[in-house]
Amino acid sequence: MNRNIVISGGGTGIGLATARAFAADGDRVLLLGRRARVLEEAGVPGALTHAADLAEPADVREVARLVAREFGTVDVLVHGAGGSGGLEPPAGGEDPLDRVAHAWTVAFRLNTLTAVLLTEALRDRLAEPGGRVLFLSSIAAYRGSGSGAYAAAKAGLHPYAHDLARRLGHRGITVNVVAPGYVEDTGFFGDGMSEERRGQLVAETSTGRAGEPGDVASTLHWLASPAAGHITSQIIQVNGGAERGH
Repeated sequence: MNRNIVISGGGTGIGLATARAFAADGDRVLLLGRRARVLEEAGVPGALTHAADLAEPADVREVARLVAREFGTVDVLVHGAGGSGGLEPPAGGEDPLDRVAHAWTVAFRLNTLTAVLLTEALRDRLAEPGGRVLFLSSIAAYRGSGSGAYAAAKAGLHPYAHDLARRLGHRGITVNVVAPGYVEDTGFFGDGMSEERRGQLVAETSTGRAGEPGDVASTLHWLASPAAGHITSQIIQVNGGAERGH
């Protein structure tokens, strides 16, 4: 039986790989993101696309209306939107505190607020029983990210997912988090990844290779399956052993 899948950040990287995995099952997929052209060029068979800034309540309300009109019920909600903030306008001025405030605000808007607003807007449309909510965190949530802002924003998804799992469990809905390590072909690092840094990240793994979007997509796809129906409020690490389980 085909399901209705909503994926934020579905135009590139892990979100796109995940969308293709569900589309291959014949599921109906809605791709969300801020860049309409990227979504349209994603090439996911049969997918609907909608450009929206999911950190803006007005945009999220429009998404909710679209979902109500086109889907009615959401079987799987995947939160792939987020990033390091490299595509955002820089902070205005030179004051150090202004720059810190800007960096942390951007990180939380991109990685935490987008997921929370979309979840709350679609919560009552999740299929019951059998609905799935899946968040994308990061290895950075365990070990930091340099500035701390991105890591803190991703780590903020963990307690929200635990609370949500308790709130939705009685409806037969599961909530889980997948925390990838270094994944190539996502655009996350832009042009800023040196070969030396890449080598360091690969050397941290036990598998001796970088992650691929499909590695994470396969985990998300499985967590959305009936086989994972008794798994909820968990954080699943997909990093080749670069960070040990907690």
